[in-house]
Amino acid sequence: MKLLVVIVSAVTFLNVLPVFAQELPDRASVVRPAHTYSIVARDPETGQIGVAVQSHWFSIGTLVPWAEAGVGAVVTQSFVEARYGASGLDLMRAGWNASRALDALRTADEHPEIRQVAMIDASGEVAAFTGKGCIPHAGHRVGSNFSVQANLMLNDGVLVEMEKAFLKTGGSLAERMLAALQAAQSGGGDLRGRQSAALVVVRGKSSGRPWEDRIVDLRVDDQSLPVQELARLLRLHQAYDFMNRGDLAIERDDVDGALREYSSAQRLVPDNTEMKFWHAASLVNAGRVDEALPIFRQVFAEEPNWRLLVPRMSGVKLLPADPAMIDRIISIEAGEQPLH
Repeated sequence: MKLLVVIVSAVTFLNVLPVFAQELPDRASVVRPAHTYSIVARDPETGQIGVAVQSHWFSIGTLVPWAEAGVGAVVTQSFVEARYGASGLDLMRAGWNASRALDALRTADEHPEIRQVAMIDASGEVAAFTGKGCIPHAGHRVGSNFSVQANLMLNDGVLVEMEKAFLKTGGSLAERMLAALQAAQSGGGDLRGRQSAALVVVRGKSSGRPWEDRIVDLRVDDQSLPVQELARLLRLHQAYDFMNRGDLAIERDDVDGALREYSSAQRLVPDNTEMKFWHAASLVNAGRVDEALPIFRQVFAEEPNWRLLVPRMSGVKLLPADPAMIDRIISIEAGEQPLH
Protein backbone atom coordinates (compact mmCIF):
# COMPACT_ATOMS: atom_id res chain seq x y z
CA MET A 1 0.00 0.00 0.00
CA LYS A 2 2.83 2.46 0.85
CA LEU A 3 4.46 1.70 -2.50
CA LEU A 4 1.17 2.42 -4.28
CA VAL A 5 0.87 5.77 -2.51
CA VAL A 6 4.42 6.69 -3.54
CA ILE A 7 3.74 5.74 -7.15
CA VAL A 8 0.48 7.67 -7.26
CA SER A 9 2.14 10.71 -5.67
CA ALA A 10 5.01 10.64 -8.12
CA VAL A 11 2.68 10.34 -11.12
CA THR A 12 0.60 13.21 -9.78
CA PHE A 13 3.61 15.50 -9.44
CA LEU A 14 4.95 14.54 -12.87
CA ASN A 15 1.57 15.53 -14.31
CA VAL A 16 1.63 18.83 -12.43
CA LEU A 17 5.27 19.78 -13.06
CA PRO A 18 5.28 20.30 -16.86
CA VAL A 19 2.24 22.56 -16.69
CA PHE A 20 3.47 24.52 -13.69
CA ALA A 21 6.99 25.01 -14.96
CA GLN A 22 5.97 26.69 -18.21
CA GLU A 23 7.69 30.01 -18.81
CA LEU A 24 5.58 32.59 -17.04
CA PRO A 25 5.14 36.16 -18.28
CA ASP A 26 7.62 38.84 -17.37
CA ARG A 27 6.79 40.12 -13.88
CA ALA A 28 5.76 43.51 -15.30
CA SER A 29 3.06 41.85 -17.41
CA VAL A 30 1.47 39.76 -14.65
CA VAL A 31 -2.16 40.91 -14.56
CA ARG A 32 -3.41 39.52 -11.24
CA PRO A 33 -1.70 41.49 -8.46
CA ALA A 34 -3.95 40.33 -5.61
CA HIS A 35 -2.09 41.97 -2.74
CA THR A 36 -4.00 41.05 0.35
CA TYR A 37 -4.21 39.60 3.82
CA SER A 38 -5.59 36.14 4.51
CA ILE A 39 -5.77 33.16 6.84
CA VAL A 40 -5.86 29.40 6.31
CA ALA A 41 -6.90 27.36 9.33
CA ARG A 42 -8.24 24.09 10.66
CA ASP A 43 -10.44 23.43 13.69
CA PRO A 44 -8.87 20.42 15.47
CA GLU A 45 -12.16 19.58 17.20
CA THR A 46 -14.42 19.47 14.14
CA GLY A 47 -11.75 18.90 11.50
CA GLN A 48 -13.17 21.77 9.46
CA ILE A 49 -10.72 23.55 7.14
CA GLY A 50 -11.10 27.14 6.01
CA VAL A 51 -9.80 30.19 4.19
CA ALA A 52 -10.64 33.87 4.67
CA VAL A 53 -9.25 36.78 2.67
CA GLN A 54 -9.68 40.53 2.05
CA SER A 55 -8.09 42.75 -0.58
CA HIS A 56 -8.30 46.02 -2.46
CA TRP A 57 -8.89 44.02 -5.65
CA PHE A 58 -12.13 43.12 -7.37
CA SER A 59 -13.65 39.69 -6.63
CA ILE A 60 -10.75 38.32 -4.60
CA GLY A 61 -12.77 35.18 -3.88
CA THR A 62 -12.25 33.98 -7.45
CA LEU A 63 -8.46 34.24 -7.26
CA VAL A 64 -6.98 33.57 -3.84
CA PRO A 65 -8.88 30.93 -1.77
CA TRP A 66 -8.93 27.22 -2.57
CA ALA A 67 -10.39 24.49 -0.33
CA GLU A 68 -11.55 20.91 -0.62
CA ALA A 69 -13.13 18.71 2.04
CA GLY A 70 -10.83 15.99 3.30
CA VAL A 71 -7.88 17.51 1.43
CA GLY A 72 -6.91 20.97 2.64
CA ALA A 73 -6.87 24.65 1.77
CA VAL A 74 -4.59 27.03 -0.12
CA VAL A 75 -4.22 30.77 -0.51
CA THR A 76 -2.16 32.10 -3.41
CA GLN A 77 -1.65 35.85 -3.37
CA SER A 78 0.70 38.78 -4.06
CA PHE A 79 1.16 38.19 -7.82
CA VAL A 80 -1.29 35.31 -8.00
CA GLU A 81 -0.42 32.02 -9.65
CA ALA A 82 -3.64 30.02 -9.50
CA ARG A 83 -1.85 26.76 -10.16
CA TYR A 84 -0.61 26.79 -6.57
CA GLY A 85 -4.25 26.36 -5.61
CA ALA A 86 -5.30 23.74 -8.13
CA SER A 87 -2.05 21.76 -8.10
CA GLY A 88 -1.64 22.15 -4.35
CA LEU A 89 -4.99 20.47 -3.77
CA ASP A 90 -4.09 17.79 -6.33
CA LEU A 91 -0.89 16.93 -4.48
CA MET A 92 -2.48 16.94 -1.03
CA ARG A 93 -5.32 14.77 -2.37
CA ALA A 94 -2.64 12.33 -3.53
CA GLY A 95 -1.26 12.12 0.00
CA TRP A 96 1.43 14.81 0.07
CA ASN A 97 1.51 16.95 3.18
CA ALA A 98 1.28 20.73 2.95
CA SER A 99 5.02 21.36 3.31
CA ARG A 100 6.03 18.88 0.66
CA ALA A 101 3.38 20.13 -1.76
CA LEU A 102 4.36 23.77 -1.33
CA ASP A 103 8.08 23.06 -1.65
CA ALA A 104 7.55 21.10 -4.86
CA LEU A 105 5.38 23.74 -6.48
CA ARG A 106 7.63 26.59 -5.44
CA THR A 107 10.62 24.74 -6.94
CA ALA A 108 8.73 24.36 -10.22
CA ASP A 109 7.75 28.05 -10.29
CA GLU A 110 9.89 30.30 -12.50
CA HIS A 111 9.03 33.35 -10.39
CA PRO A 112 8.60 32.30 -6.74
CA GLU A 113 9.99 35.61 -5.52
CA ILE A 114 6.72 37.42 -6.29
CA ARG A 115 4.43 34.80 -4.71
CA GLN A 116 2.90 34.50 -1.29
CA VAL A 117 1.33 31.11 -0.62
CA ALA A 118 0.02 29.21 2.39
CA MET A 119 -1.31 25.66 2.56
CA ILE A 120 -2.92 23.55 5.26
CA ASP A 121 -3.69 19.87 4.86
CA ALA A 122 -6.45 17.79 6.41
CA SER A 123 -4.20 16.73 9.30
CA GLY A 124 -3.52 20.36 10.23
CA GLU A 125 0.05 20.62 8.96
CA VAL A 126 0.73 24.15 7.72
CA ALA A 127 3.26 25.58 5.27
CA ALA A 128 3.71 29.18 4.11
CA PHE A 129 6.03 31.14 1.85
CA THR A 130 6.55 34.86 1.26
CA GLY A 131 8.76 35.72 -1.70
CA LYS A 132 11.38 38.45 -1.48
CA GLY A 133 9.61 40.33 -4.27
CA CYS A 134 6.35 40.76 -2.32
CA ILE A 135 5.61 44.42 -1.59
CA PRO A 136 6.23 45.45 2.06
CA HIS A 137 4.96 45.23 4.58
CA ALA A 138 4.82 41.52 3.81
CA GLY A 139 5.19 38.31 5.76
CA HIS A 140 3.46 35.37 7.37
CA ARG A 141 3.04 33.81 10.82
CA VAL A 142 2.47 30.08 11.20
CA GLY A 143 0.93 28.55 14.31
CA SER A 144 -0.78 25.34 15.32
CA ASN A 145 -3.45 24.62 12.68
CA PHE A 146 -3.26 28.07 11.06
CA SER A 147 -1.23 30.53 9.06
CA VAL A 148 -1.83 34.26 8.55
CA GLN A 149 -0.13 36.06 5.67
CA ALA A 150 -0.20 39.55 4.22
CA ASN A 151 1.54 41.82 1.77
CA LEU A 152 1.26 45.53 0.84
CA MET A 153 0.12 46.24 4.39
CA LEU A 154 0.01 49.71 5.89
CA ASN A 155 2.27 48.59 8.76
CA ASP A 156 4.10 45.54 10.04
CA GLY A 157 1.71 44.92 12.95
CA VAL A 158 -1.17 43.54 10.89
CA LEU A 159 -0.05 39.90 11.10
CA VAL A 160 0.36 40.04 14.88
CA GLU A 161 -3.15 41.42 15.26
CA MET A 162 -4.56 38.70 13.00
CA GLU A 163 -2.87 35.96 14.99
CA LYS A 164 -4.04 37.38 18.33
CA ALA A 165 -7.63 37.69 17.16
CA PHE A 166 -7.77 34.17 15.76
CA LEU A 167 -6.32 32.62 18.91
CA LYS A 168 -8.46 34.52 21.42
CA THR A 169 -11.82 34.37 19.60
CA GLY A 170 -14.31 31.64 20.43
CA GLY A 171 -17.02 30.17 18.25
CA SER A 172 -16.90 28.38 14.92
CA LEU A 173 -13.91 28.28 12.60
CA ALA A 174 -15.69 30.74 10.30
CA GLU A 175 -16.21 33.20 13.15
CA ARG A 176 -12.59 32.93 14.28
CA MET A 177 -11.24 33.53 10.77
CA LEU A 178 -13.59 36.45 10.32
CA ALA A 179 -12.24 37.90 13.58
CA ALA A 180 -8.74 37.67 12.10
CA LEU A 181 -9.83 39.68 9.05
CA GLN A 182 -11.52 42.28 11.25
CA ALA A 183 -8.37 42.60 13.36
CA ALA A 184 -6.24 43.05 10.25
CA GLN A 185 -8.44 45.88 9.05
CA SER A 186 -8.48 47.53 12.47
CA GLY A 187 -4.70 47.25 12.59
CA GLY A 188 -4.21 49.14 9.34
CA GLY A 189 -4.93 46.55 6.68
CA ASP A 190 -4.16 46.96 2.99
CA LEU A 191 -2.30 50.20 2.28
CA ARG A 192 -4.64 50.90 -0.68
CA GLY A 193 -7.89 50.36 1.20
CA ARG A 194 -10.46 47.60 0.70
CA GLN A 195 -12.79 46.23 -1.94
CA SER A 196 -13.58 42.51 -1.71
CA ALA A 197 -13.50 39.59 0.71
CA ALA A 198 -14.27 35.88 0.84
CA LEU A 199 -14.80 33.14 3.43
CA VAL A 200 -14.78 29.39 2.72
CA VAL A 201 -15.11 26.48 5.17
CA VAL A 202 -15.20 22.79 4.22
CA ARG A 203 -15.52 19.58 6.20
CA GLY A 204 -12.46 17.77 7.45
CA LYS A 205 -13.58 14.53 5.79
CA SER A 206 -15.23 14.25 2.42
CA SER A 207 -18.66 12.65 2.35
CA GLY A 208 -18.60 12.33 -1.42
CA ARG A 209 -21.39 14.93 -1.52
CA PRO A 210 -19.71 18.28 -2.28
CA TRP A 211 -22.93 20.23 -1.70
CA GLU A 212 -22.85 19.06 1.92
CA ASP A 213 -19.09 19.29 2.41
CA ARG A 214 -18.86 23.02 1.64
CA ILE A 215 -20.14 24.44 4.91
CA VAL A 216 -19.58 28.15 4.24
CA ASP A 217 -18.94 29.78 0.86
CA LEU A 218 -19.37 33.56 0.96
CA ARG A 219 -18.01 36.31 -1.25
CA VAL A 220 -18.16 40.10 -1.34
CA ASP A 221 -16.93 41.15 -4.77
CA ASP A 222 -17.10 44.95 -4.68
CA GLN A 223 -18.00 46.84 -1.52
CA SER A 224 -16.62 49.77 0.42
CA LEU A 225 -16.65 47.77 3.69
CA PRO A 226 -16.17 44.18 2.52
CA VAL A 227 -15.23 42.61 5.87
CA GLN A 228 -18.24 44.17 7.58
CA GLU A 229 -20.43 42.93 4.75
CA LEU A 230 -18.87 39.48 5.07
CA ALA A 231 -19.79 39.49 8.77
CA ARG A 232 -23.40 40.35 7.89
CA LEU A 233 -23.52 37.55 5.32
CA LEU A 234 -22.07 35.04 7.80
CA ARG A 235 -24.80 35.93 10.30
CA LEU A 236 -27.41 35.50 7.58
CA HIS A 237 -25.82 32.20 6.57
CA GLN A 238 -26.03 30.96 10.16
CA ALA A 239 -29.69 31.98 10.32
CA TYR A 240 -30.47 30.08 7.14
CA ASP A 241 -28.73 27.04 8.57
CA PHE A 242 -31.38 27.13 11.30
CA MET A 243 -34.02 27.54 8.59
CA ASN A 244 -32.70 24.49 6.74
CA ARG A 245 -32.80 22.44 9.93
CA GLY A 246 -36.36 23.65 10.47
CA ASP A 247 -37.30 22.43 7.00
CA LEU A 248 -35.81 19.02 7.79
CA ALA A 249 -37.83 18.91 11.01
CA ILE A 250 -40.98 19.62 9.00
CA GLU A 251 -40.13 16.70 6.72
CA ARG A 252 -39.95 14.48 9.81
CA ASP A 253 -43.26 15.88 11.15
CA ASP A 254 -41.30 17.29 14.10
CA VAL A 255 -43.32 20.46 14.62
CA ASP A 256 -41.68 21.37 17.93
CA GLY A 257 -38.24 20.92 16.41
CA ALA A 258 -39.15 23.10 13.44
CA LEU A 259 -40.43 25.79 15.79
CA ARG A 260 -37.14 25.80 17.71
CA GLU A 261 -35.06 26.08 14.55
CA TYR A 262 -37.18 28.78 12.90
CA SER A 263 -37.27 30.75 16.15
CA SER A 264 -33.47 30.58 16.37
CA ALA A 265 -33.18 31.85 12.82
CA GLN A 266 -35.49 34.77 13.47
CA ARG A 267 -33.57 35.75 16.60
CA LEU A 268 -30.43 36.07 14.50
CA VAL A 269 -32.12 38.08 11.73
CA PRO A 270 -35.29 39.55 13.29
CA ASP A 271 -36.20 41.75 10.31
CA ASN A 272 -36.15 38.99 7.69
CA THR A 273 -39.66 38.57 6.23
CA GLU A 274 -39.16 34.99 5.11
CA MET A 275 -37.99 33.87 8.53
CA LYS A 276 -40.98 35.57 10.14
CA PHE A 277 -43.34 33.71 7.82
CA TRP A 278 -41.94 30.25 8.51
CA HIS A 279 -41.82 30.97 12.23
CA ALA A 280 -45.52 31.85 12.09
CA ALA A 281 -46.29 28.74 10.03
CA SER A 282 -44.53 26.53 12.56
CA LEU A 283 -46.55 28.15 15.36
CA VAL A 284 -49.76 27.26 13.49
CA ASN A 285 -48.61 23.67 13.08
CA ALA A 286 -47.88 23.57 16.81
CA GLY A 287 -51.48 24.62 17.50
CA ARG A 288 -50.46 28.14 18.62
CA VAL A 289 -52.50 30.09 16.08
CA ASP A 290 -53.08 33.14 18.28
CA GLU A 291 -49.32 33.62 18.62
CA ALA A 292 -48.87 33.24 14.86
CA LEU A 293 -51.45 35.83 13.78
CA PRO A 294 -49.51 38.99 14.77
CA ILE A 295 -46.46 37.64 12.94
CA PHE A 296 -48.50 36.91 9.82
CA ARG A 297 -49.86 40.46 9.99
CA GLN A 298 -46.30 41.86 9.96
CA VAL A 299 -45.37 39.63 7.04
CA PHE A 300 -48.40 40.62 4.96
CA ALA A 301 -47.71 44.29 5.66
CA GLU A 302 -44.14 43.91 4.41
CA GLU A 303 -45.00 41.82 1.35
CA PRO A 304 -48.67 41.14 0.45
CA ASN A 305 -47.87 38.19 -1.84
CA TRP A 306 -47.02 36.05 1.18
CA ARG A 307 -50.75 35.94 1.86
CA LEU A 308 -51.19 33.88 -1.32
CA LEU A 309 -48.85 31.20 0.02
CA VAL A 310 -51.00 30.32 3.05
CA PRO A 311 -53.80 28.42 1.24
CA ARG A 312 -51.27 26.83 -1.10
CA MET A 313 -49.40 25.41 1.89
CA SER A 314 -52.64 24.09 3.31
CA GLY A 315 -53.32 22.37 0.01
CA VAL A 316 -50.08 20.38 0.22
CA LYS A 317 -50.43 19.65 3.95
CA LEU A 318 -47.71 22.05 5.13
CA LEU A 319 -50.46 23.82 7.10
CA PRO A 320 -53.63 22.20 8.49
CA ALA A 321 -56.45 21.65 6.01
CA ASP A 322 -58.79 23.81 8.08
CA PRO A 323 -60.62 26.33 5.81
CA ALA A 324 -61.87 28.43 8.74
CA MET A 325 -58.39 28.78 10.20
CA ILE A 326 -56.80 29.53 6.79
CA ASP A 327 -59.42 32.20 6.17
CA ARG A 328 -58.71 33.67 9.60
CA ILE A 329 -55.03 34.02 8.68
CA ILE A 330 -55.44 35.48 5.20
CA SER A 331 -58.19 37.89 6.29
CA ILE A 332 -55.73 39.81 8.46
CA GLU A 333 -55.21 43.30 7.09
CA ALA A 334 -51.94 45.13 7.37
CA GLY A 335 -51.91 47.44 10.36
CA GLU A 336 -54.94 45.86 12.03
CA GLN A 337 -55.05 43.67 15.07
CA PRO A 338 -55.85 40.03 14.21
CA LEU A 339 -59.41 38.87 14.82
CA HIS A 340 -59.92 36.18 17.46
